[in-house]
Amino acid sequence: MIARLENLDQFYGTRQALSAVSLTLESGCTGLLGNNGAGKSTLIKSLLGQLPIRPGAVLLLGLDPARTPLAVRQKVGYMPESDVYLPGLTGLEFAAFCGELSGLRPSDATSRAHAMLHFVGLGEARYRPIDDYSTGMRQRAKLAACLVHGPELVLLDEPTTGLDPAGRDEMLALIADLAHARGVSVLLSSHILPDIERTADRLVVLNEGRLLFSGARADFQREEAQRVEVRVKAGREVLAEALRAAGCEVAADPGQAHLQVILPEGQGPRLVWQTARAQGVQIRGLATAAASLDQAYNQAVVGGGSRP
Repeated sequence: MIARLENLDQFYGTRQALSAVSLTLESGCTGLLGNNGAGKSTLIKSLLGQLPIRPGAVLLLGLDPARTPLAVRQKVGYMPESDVYLPGLTGLEFAAFCGELSGLRPSDATSRAHAMLHFVGLGEARYRPIDDYSTGMRQRAKLAACLVHGPELVLLDEPTTGLDPAGRDEMLALIADLAHARGVSVLLSSHILPDIERTADRLVVLNEGRLLFSGARADFQREEAQRVEVRVKAGREVLAEALRAAGCEVAADPGQAHLQVILPEGQGPRLVWQTARAQGVQIRGLATAAASLDQAYNQAVVGGGSRP
């Protein structure tokens, strides 16, 4: 276990950003998904101890950020979405400075900075001012600074922002190398679903501050493939009750003409047709979710809103 959250709430004034979020992060690469305002950045800031949290609500690498935030940051690397480099510094100076901030001695920080800049492909540019770097180079410099102190866990917030296709491929290859070859656990926050699909084995999905899913990506896609949307002309409540009796999970929102149905394991849409026929209910439309991450996410968050 890399991290555990237990009934975590966060507020900005009177607006609740996270509501009773409980989850466990395992080693490897975990994708953090959610629309704008879902609570992704708030979750990351809570893990880092940058927001007030009650003791015991978060446990990270065996440490409580509420009690020992500095100790947590020595074990965790953070790559923010926005530019954070210091004007006038070279890539090497910037990465070494971040190493010292994380507790390394100056000589060790410089040595590690050389190694990490080579790792991210900036070895030949390490003596150049970061001001002269391209967007892709600045992103990789941030990744080097995130890794310079040898963290056990890295939190990456939109690491492919602003990158062209080639730069994006390079960044994703580095992330995959970290998680699958170098044994560094990664929490990757991104709104680009193909990036998550290429790198993450596990998912955390947030929607309007609430936890929608936490677990293996394959389970999320398989579960959403069992979800169907059923539209009927009449008899919606009758069909809903019959489907529940058949082992389905059914959400029937007031004022809506459709049902959100999660089929039992091993069952397909044929169960819905058979149940409707037995109840004398005419189905006007039935849409199934495909098993790709993009369609599973849209079904769960955009289309479904929340799970039944």
